[in-house]
Parts: sequence; structure tokens; C-alpha cells
Amino acid sequence: MKLISRVLIALVILLHLYIAWFEIFAWETVGPDVFDTFAPELFPDTTELAANQGVYNLFLAAGLIWSLFIGDPVWRFRIAMCFLGFVAVAGIAAALTIEVASGLPQLVPSVLAMVATVIAYRGEVSDRGGSVRGS
Repeated sequence: MKLISRVLIALVILLHLYIAWFEIFAWETVGPDVFDTFAPELFPDTTELAANQGVYNLFLAAGLIWSLFIGDPVWRFRIAMCFLGFVAVAGIAAALTIEVASGLPQLVPSVLAMVATVIAYRGEVSDRGGSVRGS
């Protein structure tokens, strides 16, 4: 199950690296095709805003990458859940403020990764304090 957890986390990482690339480097070229309900003249005026959002997506990807390399299982679990939670909240916010379909690509994979991570570590999670014991 830990392998499934890591694979799902890796998929969330790839998604956020793509989103970051899209928002930082391809907002004006790819953006009008992706967001076809927005006026095309909107994109040049919002390039800096999109790039700023892209940096936040890089932070999400970086945190999840970090979680894959943490040796201590307690901190690996905690950091992965923290950043997956951030991604889930971003998906909920997109679903509420843009449209449901905009939030689902972030929300669904992050929640699946969270579920897999909890299942993967359930045998190591103590009933007292919710900490993860060494594997």
C-alpha cells in the first residue's frame, strides 16, 4: 500500500508541476484554449497573476517531493498529509470559485492519495496522539 501511496503522491506532483508550467510559461499561449469561456484578451493582462499562482503550485509540488525523501516515517506521513491537504483545499477552492470541473483534477487525486497514505500507515499509527511508529 505504501507503493500505491507513493505513486498517487507522484501523480499529484506531476499534476502540479504541469499546472505550474502552464501558469508560469504557457498562460498566454495555452490558456485561451484551456479556459475557452474566458475572453482571449484577458490573458495578457493576467500573465503576472497566473505566474504567481504557478509559483504556489511549485511549492505544493516541492512539499510533496520532499515527503517522498523523508526517512522518518512519522514525518514522511505528516508532511505528505499536510501538502496533500493543501492540494485538496486548492481543489475545493477552485470548485467553489471557478467551476466544479476546475477543482476536481486537484481534489480527486489528492484525496485518493490521502486515503492511500492513511491506509498505508494505519498499522503504524498509534492510538495515542496519532503519531506514526517506525517501519
